[in-house]
Amino acid sequence: MIKNAKKLTMTVAAGVLALGMGGCVPYDLPNPFAPAGSAGVSTAALNQELTYETGTIQSVRYVRVQGSNEQTAGTLLGAATGAVLGHMIGKGKGQDLATIGGGLLGAYVGSQVTQANASELTIRTSTGRTVVIIVKGTGYRPGQQVRIVKSGSRVVSVEPL
Repeated sequence: MIKNAKKLTMTVAAGVLALGMGGCVPYDLPNPFAPAGSAGVSTAALNQELTYETGTIQSVRYVRVQGSNEQTAGTLLGAATGAVLGHMIGKGKGQDLATIGGGLLGAYVGSQVTQANASELTIRTSTGRTVVIIVKGTGYRPGQQVRIVKSGSRVVSVEPL
């Protein structure tokens, strides 16, 4: 009976971790008006006049947003996943050590995976200006044509063309 409860607990924990990890994947088209992973917009974007200009990305530098919830979530989910996987190894004290080691290793890997979660883009606009914009996501590359969407002087999003 204890053996079956242990298997059930491990299966449920692995399922919860797998579902939770889906929310930690950074998306490439940053738009604060759109919920992550959707093409829709929130009510805050309604009835606003937005402008845009086009440009070409000159350089990309990956940066980490300090205090990012993604990095914290990555660390915690990595630790939990590592501990669950480590717990499946060995018996007795060896199993305890594998659980602790798996948790520590998982925490490290989880924090590293989510470390570069933004990009500093140097963009040459079609009007000849050079601007630097920090955006969420890491799916940008030099030479890429983009549209910079603005609300007043605030950048709403940088979207590939």
